[in-house]
Parts: sequence; C-alpha cells; structure tokens
Amino acid sequence: MALPIKGLQKTSLLDYSPYTSCVMFVSGCNFRCGFCHNPDLLVEVDKTPIISEKEIFSFLEKRKKWLEGVVIGGGEPCLYDELPLFIRQVKDFGYKVKIYTNGSNPTMLKDLINDNLVDYIAMDIKGSLEKYDKAAGVKVDKEKIKESAKLLMDSGVDYEFRMTCVPGLVEKEDFEEIGRWLKGAKRFFVQQFRNKSCLDSSFEKIEPFSVEKLEEFKEILEKYIDKVEIRA
Repeated sequence: MALPIKGLQKTSLLDYSPYTSCVMFVSGCNFRCGFCHNPDLLVEVDKTPIISEKEIFSFLEKRKKWLEGVVIGGGEPCLYDELPLFIRQVKDFGYKVKIYTNGSNPTMLKDLINDNLVDYIAMDIKGSLEKYDKAAGVKVDKEKIKESAKLLMDSGVDYEFRMTCVPGLVEKEDFEEIGRWLKGAKRFFVQQFRNKSCLDSSFEKIEPFSVEKLEEFKEILEKYIDKVEIRA
C-alpha cells in the first residue's frame, strides 16, 4: 500500500526555513479538531485521487537542483506503516525531511528518529492536557502525547512545538500548565487561529485572539521554554 498523498505544494520558502522545500499532504487523521484548515484531507477523501509514488519520485528527481527539503504533513502521516520506507526513498534523493505530527504515535516517531529518517519534527500541541480531548475533538491518549513530547526533547533531532490558539479552547491560565509540562523545550510557536475553511463551520464564527493577547501567552511560555515566537 502506498502512502495516501493527496496534495503537493511544489515550492515553499516558509514550511522548512531556511530551506526551499516542497510540501506533501497525507490524507486521514485520528483527531477531529474543529479548527482544522485541511478538512478535505479528513472527510470525503475518496473524491481526491492519490498522487502515485512514481509521480512523486519523478518530481523529486527533476527538482533536486532547486529543492533542499521535503515536508510531510496532513492529515497525520504517522498513522501509516508505509511512512518510514517512503521517507527512506525520499532521503535517497538527498533531501532533508521534516514532518508535521499530532504526537499520537510515539512508536512511529521513535522509529523515525532511531533510523535517522527525520531532520526536523513539528509537533502540534492542542492545549493543556486536561483540555486536550475538547480541542482534538476525540478521546486522546494523553500518555502517548506526553511520551512523544519527551521523545522530541530528548532526541537530539531538531524540533518545534506549535499551538493554534483558539478562543474557547485555550485561555491564559492554560499556558502556565503547558509551560510547566514542556519546561526546557527548545522552541515553541504560538500560532494565530484563522476562522476560515474550518472542519467545523461553527469555528468560523469565532473571533481570533488579538496579537496583544498572543503576546501575553508568549510571555508566560518564555518563563519555561528557550525560544517562543508568534506566528500571526
């Protein structure tokens, strides 16, 4: 079975800065975050054909002079047993590899790290642990989330934590808990919520936090985490 890649952004200067990269989007996710901006990867996914590995590898071969990195997101790429082999084939072309993950499969992350298949991991934090289920839209095994976070922090692989700040799902007091949980982490991005094209259309009625409020969240996290930045 091939990795179900349903989308390909051929060039990105932002997703794996400072490298010029392409971004591949895998369908399917075990979370149902209402604020997700990729609903096409979660519902009615059969309407979008899978991009064949032959097509992907042909593209990577042709773009070796211009691209340095491959970013694999979704959806949730760590759901698929095919991921390690796919990444190994990507790295055979000489590319650096970054993945986005929700952290629900620490076993896969550990295998990728131990086999030197990933150069950068970006893990989504959905909120404080006690509010995780509400933010993720499903019952979450928080022990696996904690295991993945610790794995990244101890791995030696470059990484970041990132969190989309949605009013009603996260408040100022949650950041103290998140900071204590991830104390000593290398990097955390506080991300602005955008109320467009959400999986749950009711989220499109929510007014995002002000930049000033995001700055407050940032200041709290800076007590615990080395580098905190805002993506607005």
